[in-house]
Amino acid sequence: MNDTADTDRRVVVIFGGRSEIGGELAVRLAAGAIVVLAARRAGQLDEQVAAVRSAGAAAVHTVEFDADGVSGHTRLVELIEAEHGPIDTAVLAFGMLGDQARAESDPAHAVAVVHTDYVAQVSLLTVLAQRMRAAGRGRLVVFSSIAGARVRRANYVYGSAKAGLDGFACGLADALHGTGVQLLMVRPGFVIGRMTEGMEPAPFSSTPAQVAEATAKALARGKRAVWVPWVIRPMIFVTRFVPQAIWRRMPR
Repeated sequence: MNDTADTDRRVVVIFGGRSEIGGELAVRLAAGAIVVLAARRAGQLDEQVAAVRSAGAAAVHTVEFDADGVSGHTRLVELIEAEHGPIDTAVLAFGMLGDQARAESDPAHAVAVVHTDYVAQVSLLTVLAQRMRAAGRGRLVVFSSIAGARVRRANYVYGSAKAGLDGFACGLADALHGTGVQLLMVRPGFVIGRMTEGMEPAPFSSTPAQVAEATAKALARGKRAVWVPWVIRPMIFVTRFVPQAIWRRMPR
């Protein structure tokens, strides 16, 4: 879907354009930019496209994107850049929570969660980082989680994937230091939205809009990491000292 002919403008790509956080962040980064929403069933993103267009985007495009199809990541990024120019900001907003109980007895489901939340992210980040490093500029936004700070028994499959992603992204950020490429790690607590529908909100919960707002501000300030809400940062430190006998009984 094309709005207008592209000009020499910032290119913002939301990988996971149907996600609530990704959509909210797209709106906040839209002003004057070419925004590309990459998602499955890309032809069904009319609501998201309208919101981004109303936020002042110079143009809004959609493209089919299967995060789990890692063999197609390089080709997709090449296609986006060929059509719209070098990517200025890439947001990795895709992921799945999965079903912990099912994952404990269904190895295929456990692998699916880890593949989407870790393997696919590593693949796409590597592709994007390589191209941005060559261009000497760019911004990457990665969503970790408090679940990965110290993995809990109650959601250890999802938590372990986020822990791996957090470690990979931190190392990648160090590798990109001095190249002109910025990597922002976003570490939210419990987010009230479609992914957690039906679950009891945890203390210090946030909404997709709040996460997106904090992310946009952190990007503008050139930060390396942001915790949403900020109060969970000291909480993450404290969890390291909770005895294992207590920790294994902690809820999701």
